[in-house]
Amino acid sequence: MQTYDYDIGIIGGGAAGLTVASGSARLGAGTLLVEKEKNLGGDCLHFGCVPSKTLIRTSRAYHTMKNSRTFGLPQCEVPPVNFADVKERIRSVIAVIQKHDSEERFCSLGAKVKFGEPVFVDEHSIRLNGQTLSARAWVIASGSSPDSPPIKGLDNTPYITNREIFSLERLPGSMIILGAGPIAAEMAQAFRRLGTSVSVIQRSGQILSREDKDMADGVMQVLSDEGVDFYLNVSVLDVRDTGHGKEVRIRNREGVTISLKAEQILVAMGRDPNLKGLNLEGIDVEFDAKGIRVDKRMRTTHKHIFAAGDVTGRFQFTHTAGYEGGIVVSNAILHLPRKADYTFMPWCTYTDPELAGIGMNEKSAREAGIEYRVFTEAFKDNDRSLAEGERAGKIKMLLGRNDKPIGVQILGPHAGELLSEWVSVLNGKVRLSTLASAVHPYPTLSEINKQVAGAYFSPKIFSDSVRKVLKFFFHLKGGDCKVEEKSG
Repeated sequence: MQTYDYDIGIIGGGAAGLTVASGSARLGAGTLLVEKEKNLGGDCLHFGCVPSKTLIRTSRAYHTMKNSRTFGLPQCEVPPVNFADVKERIRSVIAVIQKHDSEERFCSLGAKVKFGEPVFVDEHSIRLNGQTLSARAWVIASGSSPDSPPIKGLDNTPYITNREIFSLERLPGSMIILGAGPIAAEMAQAFRRLGTSVSVIQRSGQILSREDKDMADGVMQVLSDEGVDFYLNVSVLDVRDTGHGKEVRIRNREGVTISLKAEQILVAMGRDPNLKGLNLEGIDVEFDAKGIRVDKRMRTTHKHIFAAGDVTGRFQFTHTAGYEGGIVVSNAILHLPRKADYTFMPWCTYTDPELAGIGMNEKSAREAGIEYRVFTEAFKDNDRSLAEGERAGKIKMLLGRNDKPIGVQILGPHAGELLSEWVSVLNGKVRLSTLASAVHPYPTLSEINKQVAGAYFSPKIFSDSVRKVLKFFFHLKGGDCKVEEKSG
């Protein structure tokens, strides 16, 4: 029997890789974790989820201060933002979490951590810093990087991505954002609230293109009301550095050319899998521009080589990467044939209000040819939402065959938190009647979950036929109420 240096080797120290490393080491497997950056944590910790949500919270606090009159308070004179202080807060939050994702912690769990750029030399071995290391099984969890779109002049024009935006030396006076996905929407609102003039350029007719248009338009309306400018259905002609800023020329559907100028350009037009330099083609691991091809057990074309996280090009969420990492541990270490199931994979865009979803939305249901019914409740009808000063948004529940929920979308305050109840309901196959009859504390935003479930049952319970039956058996008198006119 051939022997290897490790039971399992992991390339990438982000969410997927750390999940596999932690699980494998704690189960007693000889574990090697390889990371090309100087610290563990991946894109999420250093350039994604953590810094972006920290910035979003800071911008929301500043926005509340500037709009104090909304809450019956005196209008505040708020000084301009010192982005150096904002950057320091972001750095401090990352530093706290970094301790949990440190080499020392994973060493204490039993995982060997090495830094460098690995290259596969065969199906079981890599070359790292001049040393050859082998493992019985490998996991490729190398993540993704911002895409660099083929726009004329972009190569010669300084621009930023999510890797640079959280470490700017000062707040830009103006910013053009290329793309209108989740990162673009979140950063557009955050920087606009901090004081930056923001323009968003989108090739299609809506932002957040994977969302239902009514929900995406709700987000765009809020951002527009806060001063973000949107240019939809346009093509980017070219980009250039003027010496005093950056210029982006776009053309709309009518053929009109528009010139936009700004201090910074943020490129947020998708992600590329980090595969360069791994020599996957040399060991016959199949991949394409979207990522590595895997089966439902996260196995590549070699059954002992797995891939998880952004590098597969599926759902590019941190929680998905962690979930896929767990699938890998089950198959590679425990030898349990567990398969990934994305039916009820949740997601959230952290604008204010947030837009969260799970399962199918109307767009994906139509594409799949599934018939559905929609039930909605508005946050303007939720008492807690009104007390919080939140009036925008709604919850939308889709019922498919046999009137079972196939998806839920929430546009509203703390939508990501509110969605967690639906994560339990849909994954636990909880009956809709159970949710509708459950007691929620009052006043809370979560009552909207109960209300939308109740919206399905109300027409059945309070129908004319039910009233007739009750009247016949119990001799109910029925209502006869008229509002009397008040005398002058």
